[in-house]
Amino acid sequence: MASISAYDSSSISTLFSSLNGSSKQGGTDLLGINYSDYASIRSGSYGKLMRSYYSLQSGDDSTKASAVKKTTGLSSDSTKTLANIEDAAQSLTDTARELYTRQNNSVFVKDAKGNYDSDQIYDKVSDFVEDYNSLLSATAKSDASRIQNALSSMKNMTKVNEDALSAIGISVDSKNGTLSIDKNAFQSADMAKVKSLFNGTGSYGYSVATQASMIDSYAQSEAAKSNTYGQNGKYTYNYNSGNIFQDDF
Repeated sequence: MASISAYDSSSISTLFSSLNGSSKQGGTDLLGINYSDYASIRSGSYGKLMRSYYSLQSGDDSTKASAVKKTTGLSSDSTKTLANIEDAAQSLTDTARELYTRQNNSVFVKDAKGNYDSDQIYDKVSDFVEDYNSLLSATAKSDASRIQNALSSMKNMTKVNEDALSAIGISVDSKNGTLSIDKNAFQSADMAKVKSLFNGTGSYGYSVATQASMIDSYAQSEAAKSNTYGQNGKYTYNYNSGNIFQDDF
């Protein structure tokens, strides 16, 4: 008996085409092909995938680019945008945690004389302001609704606490919502008021950390949508770092 290599593409195509109308749905042919299995494969998702794949291969470059764009465009944001959002959100979450924690190493622990270290507190709050503004800048480029909703909630919390923030030397820009801190005004403020704003689970600082953490989570979810198969049939993964990782499937 001739080997399978003896068949060319046209003979194989003719053979498969004849199977479609065969009444021997439960039998096999000389090649050992089960008709019912073939019918399931041809009409199932695998058959659809193959037709789509060979249609793509036979198209021109513009058609291929369009198909790949549709495959990878499941997220409304680019991988770079999402990576920047994740980094900024994580930084703000970590910075806020250093302020709201009530552990023994808390920045609001008083010294032996019962005084706060205003310089250390200023440094931590200044970092908070910087990271807050960085997150606002990163998320401004996002079109993802969940990210924007969490951002709006965070900005609303800041708006609600605007007067209290102003009392310790932190102002809120009325146009873009960014924060700015006056060092002299801050260090002259009552550190107890600063503590009430940033320390503890019911504080403004904790609320901001919660929303920043949610933004981080949403950005990761959006980034996961970009995991797909590229034009060359390899798996592309653009998570967090913004670099493209490829691995054979």
